[in-house]
This record gives sequence, structure tokens and C-alpha cells, in this order.
Amino acid sequence: MHNKVFPQSLSANEVLEQFHRSRKYSTDLIVGLSAEDCQAQSMEDASPAKWHLAHVTWFYEVMVLKAFEDNFSFWNPEFAVLFNSYYNGIGDKHPRSKRGLLTRPSLAEVLEWRKNIEDRVCKLIKAKNSPELLWLIQVGINHEQQHQELLLTDLHHLFSNNSLFPVYSSLVKNISTAVAPFQWVEGMSGLVETGYEGEQFHFDNEGPKHQAFNQIHSIGNRLVSNAEWLQFIEDGGYQNFQWWLDAGWAWLQSEQISAPLYWNKEGQDQLLRFSLNGNLPLDLYAPVSNISYFEADAFARWASQNLSGFAGARLPTEFEWEAFARLNPESSNDLFGKVWQWTSSNYNPYPGYQPWGGIAGEYNGKFMVNQMVLRGSSEYTPSDHSRISYRNFFPTHARWQMTGLRLAKDGL
Repeated sequence: MHNKVFPQSLSANEVLEQFHRSRKYSTDLIVGLSAEDCQAQSMEDASPAKWHLAHVTWFYEVMVLKAFEDNFSFWNPEFAVLFNSYYNGIGDKHPRSKRGLLTRPSLAEVLEWRKNIEDRVCKLIKAKNSPELLWLIQVGINHEQQHQELLLTDLHHLFSNNSLFPVYSSLVKNISTAVAPFQWVEGMSGLVETGYEGEQFHFDNEGPKHQAFNQIHSIGNRLVSNAEWLQFIEDGGYQNFQWWLDAGWAWLQSEQISAPLYWNKEGQDQLLRFSLNGNLPLDLYAPVSNISYFEADAFARWASQNLSGFAGARLPTEFEWEAFARLNPESSNDLFGKVWQWTSSNYNPYPGYQPWGGIAGEYNGKFMVNQMVLRGSSEYTPSDHSRISYRNFFPTHARWQMTGLRLAKDGL
């Protein structure tokens, strides 16, 4: 099925435990939500919570059970089309923009289907714990973790379109911390090791491990804050074309962007930011989030000329970011768990990259064009779903994800 060796660092029992924990967390995320909350779709890039719950179940049914289960049969063959995302090798797909129109199956049936597939996968692991099967289950676990994050970001966007500004849940973490004085930290220059090498699970786009060359550079000791972004706004940053890439300026004008997504005002003065905790006063100490690559790049250009101590500011390359993360483990609370950080690196394959074999080969490689790399993780990322070599990617205009920035500069 796959043209690869299947590294296996986990036992069948460990994989089974991770599988149970992952599946439970997905349904925990919808506790307190109504069927209506789980049905709606706020834009084409976002999907309903019900669809996320169904799609990750589709993955196990189509990718795992169909290939390994004796006497396999579909729960409902039509689901293979309804909940396919982008796997052309599997067959037809329901249009992405119309996922919110899928009133059937009901949420109750999706949850019943989930339980059926979970039970069958558990039996399969106990009966046929081959290296290939255990590896594919780990792909499914990590795939579901990605959709757990997407479920939250998509729900965030959905609720932001409701003038009631619904509060979601106390499960969402509060990431505010006092802003440390900004300082440049010397980055690792010369040839640096980058990419994943080892036996633990990782996505194909994280390897192979190789060397990259970093020029002499420095990296900011912390993320850019809301307070600093507010200075950018107040200085007319969104109205001055000189800070913007041409495509970014065109996007800005077309979409009438004037602040990060989810910033809003109460009356004339009170700045608010809508989150899954509700519509609350803007926390100036928190890292700025929900900005596009265009906005991050424009801010860096502006900060280089307008913020004291920020001269030369630009976005880091993904290799500068990774080398910094490996050298500065004490910064891990800032590197991970707050916001994904835009880099200036195009999402390209590493030297010697080979996609996974079989149907899973469509997972990452075919998206390696017109995307920018982000590093780290966000407050919505499951806690065990981040690592230094992880490569997230989105197009330059995307900002409904929890995206922010860390700055870099040439020289010391």
C-alpha cells in the first residue's frame, strides 16, 4: 500500500491509548454546543463542526478499515463522497462551499457512526497490529488533531458573525502574559541542521533532515504584541501603501481591511477583541493574532522604520526560526501554544522530499505552491501536536487561523 518503511516507536497499546484520547477530545470540544452550532458554515474556508467530526471518522473508515478489516462494509457508502475533503484518488467530493448545507446526516447519526468506527478500529489494532497499520492509525490521530484545531478556528469565525457574540467554553486557554522588553537575540548562522529525523511520528513535509544556510541574523526574543500592532494602526499603517506588497495592498483595498480579524469597537474608544471567551477588552499584553502574511510583512517594514529598537525588522525564514527554537528551549512557552508565526519562506519541498505512498501521498505534497510556512503552534493546537520541525502552511491572505509573528533582522 505504501512505498516506505514504517518507523514504529510506539506499541499497539500506546497507539490505542492515543487513539482513544484523541477521539474523546474531539467530542469534548462540542460539549455545550447545539446541533445548530455544529451545522453552520460561515465561509468557504471554514467547515461546520459536524463536518469535522465526520471527516476524521471518514479517514479511519476509508483509509484504515477498508484496507485492513476483514469483510469490510461501509456504514453508509454515500458518506465516502460527503466527507471526502481533497483526496482525488478516492473519488468524488461534496463541494467545499456547500458543507453547511448537509443537514443530513444529523449530528446524532454522525456521533453514532463515530462510535461504530472507533469500536472497529480498536478491534483491528488488537487483531492486526502490523507496523503499517499502527503507522496509519498515527496518521489518523495527527489528522484528527489538525481538525480539532480547525474546529475551534472555524467555530471562532462562525460565532464572530453572530451579533450576540456567543461565549464558547472555558476549555479555551488564556494566553495573556506581560510583555517583556523587546530585544534582538543572535540567531544561529552558517550551515544548520533542519527537518525531522527519528522514529517518532512526523508528517512527510518535515523531512528529510538536511542542511540549510543561514546568513548572520538576529531574532526577536518574543512575539509582537497587540500594543505594538495598535501603534501600527494609529500611525496609519493600513492606509499607507509604502509598507505593503503590491498583492497585499490590492487585497487590503478589496477586502477593506483596517485591523486584525476580530478587533472591534464599543462606542468611540473601547477596543475589543472577540474570542471564544467572548467579546472582551483588547489585551494589549497578548500577542497579536489573526493576521495575514500580508499584514505581518507590512508590519515588519513599518516597525523597521518607526519603532525604537526594531531597525531592520523583517520576517524570519523558517530555517532561522527552527535554529532559534533548537538553541532556545527556554523560549518554548513563547514559541508554542500562543500563535502560529508567519515566516518569509515559501512552502516548498525539502531536498530529497518524497511524499507518502498510496492515497496518503495526497496529504501534503500537492499543496506545495502559493503557500507560506508558519512555525510553532497556537492556543487552539492540541498540546501534544507541536514540535520544532512542524511546518504549517497557509496562503498569504488567510487570517482566520491563530496567526501572529516574531521578527528577525539581518546582522547582529
